[in-house]
Amino acid sequence: MTTMGAGMDGQVGRRRSALLATTALAAALALTGCGAGDSGAQDSAGSAAEAPAAKGGDANRDGAAGAPEGAGAGAPDLRVDQRAIIYTGTMRVQVNEVDSAARDAAAMASRAGGFVGGDVRRSAAGDDAVAELELRVPAAKFTDVVEEIAKLGRQQSREIDTQDVTEETVDLDARITSQRARVESARRLLARATSITDLVSLENELGRREADLAALEAKKRRLADLTALSTITVSLAGPAAKTTEEKDETGFLAGLKGGWKAFVVSMTVLLTVLGALLPFLVALGVPLAALLVVLRRRRKPPALVAPVSAPPPVPATRSAP
Repeated sequence: MTTMGAGMDGQVGRRRSALLATTALAAALALTGCGAGDSGAQDSAGSAAEAPAAKGGDANRDGAAGAPEGAGAGAPDLRVDQRAIIYTGTMRVQVNEVDSAARDAAAMASRAGGFVGGDVRRSAAGDDAVAELELRVPAAKFTDVVEEIAKLGRQQSREIDTQDVTEETVDLDARITSQRARVESARRLLARATSITDLVSLENELGRREADLAALEAKKRRLADLTALSTITVSLAGPAAKTTEEKDETGFLAGLKGGWKAFVVSMTVLLTVLGALLPFLVALGVPLAALLVVLRRRRKPPALVAPVSAPPPVPATRSAP
């Protein structure tokens, strides 16, 4: 009996195992079918979504632009020599001869592979002359040119600024790549257009995408120019030139000083106007005053002479009785 019971238990176990295996296989087949169905549904949905995008759907256009950015934008290179950095410098140097120093500074920029972007002169002759030059030099030669310019005379001030635009450059590259792909997609759809409505809609969409691409490329060229050529603004001042940079003063004394300056300026303006009008006042006022005096004398009435009256009679004195 024990052996028969054991045999029956073994058969039941094998049946359960077979049933479990069959159930697992059926579940696997069902999951596979569902996955295929979902994939087909996604493909159909993608095909259906492509048509509205071809007709100018802004939502799909923005979504398509956002997806490749995340996929294509990689982490920027952290090495210093691979980073995009904009260098800008401002310095003031006092020199003996402004014209000669300006020519030397322009020659330094040319030797470094750059050029003079701007040249402004004030009081070209004399010790108070000032020349302001805007030099564009390659970023690799930026420090060397700054040090050479500082040796032209006595350096009075220097300010160097840097701006790291590496991440912005990488982001622009990814956006440009995505936008180019979107432009090509619009062109392919335009080539397959069969109706006038689709043709007009696709042409408008293509125009918008090409305009966005042109704007991104222009921004990329601007960044490339700023990173490739650094800007140095140099002020070359003569020995007697005054420093234009003054610190802002605050407080009672600063207010009193400013008020006194305003009062002096106001009085100067008032006296200037009075001095300009004084010749006219003298030329016109003196004859006019004399004329008024003459007219007043002519209009004055003659003095009335009072008649002489007889003195009142003196009463006679009465004699005493």
